[in-house]
Amino acid sequence: MHVVSRKRLREFGRIERAAEPLLDGWYRTVKRSRWKNTAEVREIYPHSDLVGECVVFNIGGNKYRLIVKFEFLKQTVHVKFVLTHKEYDKNTWKTDCRFCGEK
Repeated sequence: MHVVSRKRLREFGRIERAAEPLLDGWYRTVKRSRWKNTAEVREIYPHSDLVGECVVFNIGGNKYRLIVKFEFLKQTVHVKFVLTHKEYDKNTWKTDCRFCGEK
């Protein structure tokens, strides 16, 4: 899959140094993948969750959240947000994922 934008992963890794190798590992796994749907994503990342139009990955034992949008037909994944757990809990990211319910 093509990852757009790796830059967000790197920028977050510069701020949260413990996240850097974890995000790099996620990037390398996704880059090698040819997923067709979220069920296939969950085979590798069973704790990922579909929230609206986004998939949320728990990174570093729930310390960080990586929020992406997949375009499976185009084999593209868009990195929308990389957040600390505290930032994630503010729920401001949900608007971009077209999430209308409560979690």
